[in-house]
Amino acid sequence: MSDVRALLREAEQRLATAGVASARVDAEVLLAHALGVERSRLAVLVALREDVEPGSFWGLLAEREQRVPLQHLTGRAGFRALELHVGPGVFVPRPETETVAQLAVDEAQRLVAAGRFPTVVDLCTGSGAIALAVATEVPPAAVHAVELDPMAHAWARRNVDAIAPRVDLREGDAGTAFADLDGRVDVVASNPPYVPPGAVPLDPEVALHDPEVALYGLGDDGLLVPRRVVAAAARLLVPGGYVVVEHAEVQERSARALFAGPAWTGVESHRDLTGRPRSTSARRA
Repeated sequence: MSDVRALLREAEQRLATAGVASARVDAEVLLAHALGVERSRLAVLVALREDVEPGSFWGLLAEREQRVPLQHLTGRAGFRALELHVGPGVFVPRPETETVAQLAVDEAQRLVAAGRFPTVVDLCTGSGAIALAVATEVPPAAVHAVELDPMAHAWARRNVDAIAPRVDLREGDAGTAFADLDGRVDVVASNPPYVPPGAVPLDPEVALHDPEVALYGLGDDGLLVPRRVVAAAARLLVPGGYVVVEHAEVQERSARALFAGPAWTGVESHRDLTGRPRSTSARRA
């Protein structure tokens, strides 16, 4: 048996030494997971100076010290109001993608308020995060999603089945998917791979554990896949339809250029919660 306060103190120190920026938070999440309690319960156990059986905690802590993603250790990732199943083989959704989902939700809600039943497509869905956010926050919307990688698709299927089985989830190429919806879609949202070749992410959690197919966008600038997503959106959207695509902060100008030409109007850059330009939207002319 061990004192909760002592467990958290030691775990925080070890994680900080390992370079984990959110050492205290991660220590609390791992201990709560090992004990099978809500994280908020730990404060009560600390106040009562309770002794607990740490169970799997030390093993989980050792893996986190090796920079295995926290979400892989708990099997869960929070995304807006959702808790998604994640693990090896699927991209762990990030806070910046929540702002992309918000833009898609806002547009879908606007259409519902106008008496429409919008059709929404999530290209490169990964864990299903954006599609499931729209499906749960805008129930009248008909939501479709596609993922190319079989492992990521399996995680998306698990999340769709658990959260919103009505989402039409398909396995396939975002560039050619949904031919049956050509010219009928109101909103397209995407967090495609966009990291340029050779630009290896700094965080070991990303560089060593996120699947390469979800990171690298191919082409000299990393925007080959986003270009295919934009081309697919042009094919899918109704006139006036809305598309939003995530990208790296250094790709703002290049991302806007993806929407050059007569097919698009109203091109707009959007910033994430930290003020960085992380997505671009446009409307089908």
